[in-house]
Amino acid sequence: MLNGSCHCGAVTFTVDADPPAEVINCNCSHCRRKGFLLAFYPVEQFTLTKGEAALQSYFFNRHVIEHQFCQTCGCEPYAKGVGPDGKPVRAVNLRCVENVDLDALSVRQFDGAKL
Repeated sequence: MLNGSCHCGAVTFTVDADPPAEVINCNCSHCRRKGFLLAFYPVEQFTLTKGEAALQSYFFNRHVIEHQFCQTCGCEPYAKGVGPDGKPVRAVNLRCVENVDLDALSVRQFDGAKL
């Protein structure tokens, strides 16, 4: 089980999964500025445990990803999207997950700047 939160703790979540072997480092204008390391999980594995009312949505570019950030601290712990198979996913910012060794992960570069 992965446990995550925003910086101030107003938003918390769990992911019923092991830490991923690989994460995505996207260079789009949004991800690059925020330094995200992303892992994608089926919506059924993700549970928002606290803070739905504290979240604000942000859309940009093609408006296909609903970025979720805490209105108090501004941290974005996850986003809502749709996977290549058309099923809902959660893009989890692993920098917001406390029990993941980020240095042990393989990082795949994604060229989101070209989209």
